[in-house]
Amino acid sequence: MSAPLQIGLLVFPRVTQLDFTGPLQVFSAVPGAELHLIWKRIEPVPSDSALIVTPTTTFADCPQLDVICVPGGRGTDDLLNDEEVLEFLRRQADGAKYVTSVCTGSLALGAAGLLKGYRAATHWSAMEMLGQFGATPTKTRVCVDRNRVTGGGVTAGIDFALMLVSILIDRTAAEAIQLGIEYNPAPPFNSGSPDTAPAEVLTVVKQRIEPLQAYRLDAVKRAAERLA
Repeated sequence: MSAPLQIGLLVFPRVTQLDFTGPLQVFSAVPGAELHLIWKRIEPVPSDSALIVTPTTTFADCPQLDVICVPGGRGTDDLLNDEEVLEFLRRQADGAKYVTSVCTGSLALGAAGLLKGYRAATHWSAMEMLGQFGATPTKTRVCVDRNRVTGGGVTAGIDFALMLVSILIDRTAAEAIQLGIEYNPAPPFNSGSPDTAPAEVLTVVKQRIEPLQAYRLDAVKRAAERLA
């Protein structure tokens, strides 16, 4: 009897909840998989919405994972120069079958030195930052490069998880999960990408995130310098 798949998702203050709850819902349908929500301590972790998450294990107690996944969110910026987090990711990556992320979680993988020489996806607002970690930014919902599997922004986490299940098991298993969760998106508007959103909508969003971008750029710069 084969050992169960060990799948772990990092949770941290100000994580975007859909970045990990989407994949978590998909992974929870994988027969026999053991899922872990991981943080430094077992204590409530606030997301970037009203949801508060309780980790199931700590860095110290986490088993060796087959899949390590880093979601994104505003809190990602504070991970980029957190050596305790980066060392945990490096340690897990050494033994993991797949090193993965959703949204800006890819920046944390990059800061840990885990994306150098790999193609990777991320949220559109952070795409140009990946290059500072030696990664090749790839504008796609899901990017697979050897054992690095990275998803685009937020909702792409469901696509990412289904793709990963198809790799870990097979396409039929992934499609069965897709049907089970009735993942059949038909958005009411065509504004889900900067390529399709009306110009005025894109302007509003860019203005809204401008202060956050400055903070993130500074964190990325310092993390890249640490790697160098």
